[in-house]
Amino acid sequence: MSLSIFDIVIFILFISGVVGLSTWQGRKAMKNHSGEDYFLAGRGLGWGLIGISLIGANISTEQFVGMSGSAAGNVGLAVASYEWISCITLVIVALFFLPRFIRSGIFTIPEYMEYRYNSTARGIVAFYSMTALVAVSNSAVIYSGALFLERMMGIEMIWSVVIIGILAALYATYGGLASVVWADLVQGSALIIGGLIVTFIGIHLIGGFDNFYIKGAAKMHMILPASHKVLPWTALVFGLWIPAFYYWGLNQYIIQRTLGARTLKEGQRGILFAAALKLLTPLVVVIPGIIAFELYKDQIAINQDLAYPTLIREIVPIGLKGFIFAAVAGTVVSALAAMLNSSATIFTLDLYRRHWNPSVSDRKLVRVGRVMTVFFVVLACIIAPQLANPSFGGVFTFIQEFQGYISPGILCAFVFGLIVKRTPAMAGVIGLLANVPIYGVLHAFASAQISFLNRMAITFGCIVLIMAVITFIIPLKEPKPLPVKNDITIKPEKSILIAGLLLILTTITLYYIFR
Repeated sequence: MSLSIFDIVIFILFISGVVGLSTWQGRKAMKNHSGEDYFLAGRGLGWGLIGISLIGANISTEQFVGMSGSAAGNVGLAVASYEWISCITLVIVALFFLPRFIRSGIFTIPEYMEYRYNSTARGIVAFYSMTALVAVSNSAVIYSGALFLERMMGIEMIWSVVIIGILAALYATYGGLASVVWADLVQGSALIIGGLIVTFIGIHLIGGFDNFYIKGAAKMHMILPASHKVLPWTALVFGLWIPAFYYWGLNQYIIQRTLGARTLKEGQRGILFAAALKLLTPLVVVIPGIIAFELYKDQIAINQDLAYPTLIREIVPIGLKGFIFAAVAGTVVSALAAMLNSSATIFTLDLYRRHWNPSVSDRKLVRVGRVMTVFFVVLACIIAPQLANPSFGGVFTFIQEFQGYISPGILCAFVFGLIVKRTPAMAGVIGLLANVPIYGVLHAFASAQISFLNRMAITFGCIVLIMAVITFIIPLKEPKPLPVKNDITIKPEKSILIAGLLLILTTITLYYIFR
């Protein structure tokens, strides 16, 4: 595809503007050059910035390539369950998870696990989280973004990977979290606007909403049969909640934004704002995949991951391509920068300072974080091209499948320890370690019969049983007290509670309409 000069100018100006704004804001945030400035933006983020940043970090080419591809494939509208169940999940995270995190004053999720269990649990969660971010999330974002560039501009995969890695490293290395969230603000807003434009152009070409619904009727269902290999209805009841709660509540690169909130209320408002935006994201990500299938099924028959890039290439008029392309491509850089910052945060605080150099100064801590950011982006760039191998089953499936090896254990250790106050450290550690072999056996011997989401649910149930038995045999004599660094009330305010309930009711209504 050839872009007009006008499109290219818009693209360059947009990307340059985002990089310039983010580095400037990062410089302002680094006034004290402290770890809190670099890793948590000085704990000064407002609700609007948090909400848009959560969306900007979440919706990248993983969704535009992977989720749109799944919608164009045999999943259809049902893949929007990831988005709408996220809305309910975010409400629960805002009401029950975040108050405990803010109260304890943590920088990272592994740090919380040490407070609840011990340093071994912290080390395991830090290792799991870094592996998931660097080897899976970072590389998947780079690969899907490179695929997008290759399809849209004809840039070879290897050079696309290098371009994305350099741009993300520029502002993630310099300004830390503050740079990341300001980039998210611009790119998240442009993403929603650009995505809606693509959707409405596509629906117009099909002949309007009525024709779209008639032609895409086979894919316009939220509830799929129990025998479905990817997203059976049983997964909506059990399995899908596990990656959702892990991702939004315990995934460092997501929750880090809310840990940087000025106050608990600002953090909760930001999460609820993101939850409201999640109700719209199927229009931006999922519906275009169905449109691409109806308009260009022959072009995407071999590789469904090409659904969204094909749609932009074919239907967006010259003059508008540059803006939409910049909005979509910008989210790649934004999401990658966020993941790099969180990878460096976990390594620096949970491994380097905790185990190797406890007396390290703030300035050196920031330098180590910057060095590790560069190292992680290089490593992810090396891994990314390998994901083109068809054996991975598409980028979205690759990401979700890998989560099964870590998310049930981390979520179970957190929730079980939160509810059962006398859970001993041994139960948490064994539960975390048991995740890999249990899911590995299910993956190896039952992947053809049981969807990966249901395998997550089975793994979660097994870990609950293990932790319950250990707790029954050797319970703590007294509940382990968590630190109180911010003396706040955990009970949600009335306005926050009402807003959350309205979002949940809206989500349930949408399921009823499209069931």
